[in-house]
Amino acid sequence: MFGGLTFDKLLIVGVIAVFLLGPERLPHYAAQLGRLVRSLRDMANGAKDRMRDEMGPDFDDVDWKKLDPRQYDPRRIIREALTDIDPFAEEAPAPVVARASVNENSAYLQRKRKRDGLGADEPAPFDSEAT
Repeated sequence: MFGGLTFDKLLIVGVIAVFLLGPERLPHYAAQLGRLVRSLRDMANGAKDRMRDEMGPDFDDVDWKKLDPRQYDPRRIIREALTDIDPFAEEAPAPVVARASVNENSAYLQRKRKRDGLGADEPAPFDSEAT
């Protein structure tokens, strides 16, 4: 469900409410809860209708799945911001990635050359200080 509330937890809350409120006041509070839910639904529908009226025909053209916050991926957002790609464009151009100059004497490349130069029966190098 939402917010970690499962059906079991809601059932337990309902049973506790029955014992706390008693059978006399429970129908009154249940009716108030129903009115609250109905008014919230009406407000949401009213906001949706008002948005549709103000945006006009563009409202139906919006791809709401792209605007879903559950699709939030910070890596994608940063990558698109750095490459200046329009995320709403139909066909995005291939991103241009600037590469830094490669240091041939870097420790990584030295280890890689050493590892690639090993024979099939040679053990991998062991660094006693790394463990």
